[in-house]
Amino acid sequence: MATLTPNNPATIVVSDLPPPPPRPSQPLTNAPRLGMPFDRRLLLTTFTSFVCGFTLGSASAGSMAALRFRAENAHRLPISQPGWYLYHKSKNYYKTKEGVLEGVRKGCKVAAWSSVFFIVEESLDVFRGTWKAGRTVEMMEGVDELSLKKIDRGVAGSRDFLSSALAGMVTGGVWSAWHQFPVSTAARTIRLGLVVGLGYGLGQDALLWAKNRYGDGEGDEGESWIYKGAKNRRRVGGEEGGRDV
Repeated sequence: MATLTPNNPATIVVSDLPPPPPRPSQPLTNAPRLGMPFDRRLLLTTFTSFVCGFTLGSASAGSMAALRFRAENAHRLPISQPGWYLYHKSKNYYKTKEGVLEGVRKGCKVAAWSSVFFIVEESLDVFRGTWKAGRTVEMMEGVDELSLKKIDRGVAGSRDFLSSALAGMVTGGVWSAWHQFPVSTAARTIRLGLVVGLGYGLGQDALLWAKNRYGDGEGDEGESWIYKGAKNRRRVGGEEGGRDV
């Protein structure tokens, strides 16, 4: 325990302090989707969704704002060159303002719903993996009694198109409930979510198959397998250079 010396109360003796305990580490699953951990994948997809939503929303809203400005000022068109300059300047300002505001709204909306899909997908992966590892209904509050190796193996084996398809269905159902769609429209939306989620999941499985088929399947955990080829080429080039010397 740290003590204060009687001669100099401002001096603290730290030689008797015990070393800090090691920080616990969370094991990473063997096969993360797209070769990235969930937090990195969620951040990347959320940013990409926001950019796509902002681009489409700002382009559509800007075009509609320009047409609305022309319609609102059709009865008072300018008759001089400075007047036309100010007219187009005002129209471009109005178009940009409406486009940016609507683009931010659309971007946040698309990013939020994309995050819902990926969070549900990851939750289904973990739930199915822990269920395979021996989790039961009576043990829903925690997984302390399960083996970490079994959990890791179960979650890695559950990252397939089934979780993606179910996540698409859940997202479509939540979207329908949020907008209070009728039953027929909700069923069509859920079916569309199932098809989109199934296609996305099959695409991920195809990338995983290509990785196992044409890649070495090894490397640092949590690192994308896309960069392994470049590392191998650099390693081979370095070895060849060493032999030449």
